Amino acid sequence: MHLKSPHLPVVLAIGGHDPGGGAGIQADIESIGANGCHAATALTCVTVQDSCNVSQLVPIPPATLADQISATLSDCQVAIIKIGLLGSLSAAEAIVEILHRHPTIPVVFDPVLRAGGGGELANMRLIDYIRQTLIPLCRLITPNIPEAVKLTDMNGLSDPDTVGRQLLGLGADAVLITGTHEPDERREITHYLYQTGASPIHTSCRRLAGVFHGSGCTLASAIAARMAAGEALQVAVAQGLEYSWSALTHGFKTGKCQSIPGRLYRILRHHDER
Repeated sequence: MHLKSPHLPVVLAIGGHDPGGGAGIQADIESIGANGCHAATALTCVTVQDSCNVSQLVPIPPATLADQISATLSDCQVAIIKIGLLGSLSAAEAIVEILHRHPTIPVVFDPVLRAGGGGELANMRLIDYIRQTLIPLCRLITPNIPEAVKLTDMNGLSDPDTVGRQLLGLGADAVLITGTHEPDERREITHYLYQTGASPIHTSCRRLAGVFHGSGCTLASAIAARMAAGEALQVAVAQGLEYSWSALTHGFKTGKCQSIPGRLYRILRHHDER
């Protein structure tokens, strides 16, 4: 017997592998699935990391990365591409070359420049390439405040509105700066959405206790999935923020340091209610 299932929009998630499952591709898969889409994936790099920090990053050969992406694009009707950890300049170049061949597919980019434990994941050559070449191809970028400052080369200036306008000037259609790295004494976190030709939108939520690993991946993938499902960008951002905050409230620890968002909380809650 053949079971007929509804078509799910396909989100192609491009990023690194986290063996602990807190961030990277596994976070993308869970978040995309929880938001009503199917996740296809391509690995940019393999990492050695735990819940405390990243100790090693091994890039996937750029030709292999390009083959992964091309295989999915030639086989599936990809609704949107979500990009996370690049891992190397050669990976970024391989991705950009393919994006130029598929200009109608929207791109959501979460510029992972630093590990949650503090380790640097992008050198200045890669950051310059992101700034000059990748960002102009993006429908939405989702940096936190330190990443946004680094991308604009405005060290020492952390006013989100100034930085947001600078990032729009680099060519992205929209910028969501997440406030998760604002000072800990603040009881609320504010997220800042900037779109070309529109007034900024500030969204606040209660700060949760603890430190989380993979919250940025969770958010960017949720937004990408909601856009793939047909939502307008502003609506998708609002839905992604709401989902991600709920996932954080259901967070849990598997290791010694950072917590992991409970991205499957809806499924687990439904199971508990049965």
